[in-house]
Amino acid sequence: MLPLILDRKIADVVYGSRFDSRPHRSLYFHHYLGNRAISIIFSLLYNQTLSDIEVCYKMFTREVLKQLVLTTSDFGFEIEISAQIARNKRWRIYEVGISYYGRTYDEGKKINWRDGVKALGYLIKFRAPMSWLGWGHV
Repeated sequence: MLPLILDRKIADVVYGSRFDSRPHRSLYFHHYLGNRAISIIFSLLYNQTLSDIEVCYKMFTREVLKQLVLTTSDFGFEIEISAQIARNKRWRIYEVGISYYGRTYDEGKKINWRDGVKALGYLIKFRAPMSWLGWGHV
């Protein structure tokens, strides 16, 4: 991720992707399906092809980081950050495959289906000003 920003200077934002054929632990199908659905809906709403917006690995330049404004305090920050990045048409976004060794619930995994439902709401919330829903402007 770092060489795309520092060495080659071709990216302002770099996302990791767990779906880019790198080694990964095979876990829950429903989590995979939910993540893919959220990423596809995000791509449709924001016209930005990111294969894994819920990935932890994200890297930005200082300029990008200084312009991000976070209002969420849960897993919604993944979509909030991604929405702000996608809506700023000046930033060059890249994805790179990462190795992923997911955890089971016994090992500390915390996300569940409720977080997926909330993510769908955040996709809409951060897409456009929606004051008629009481969500204000983004």
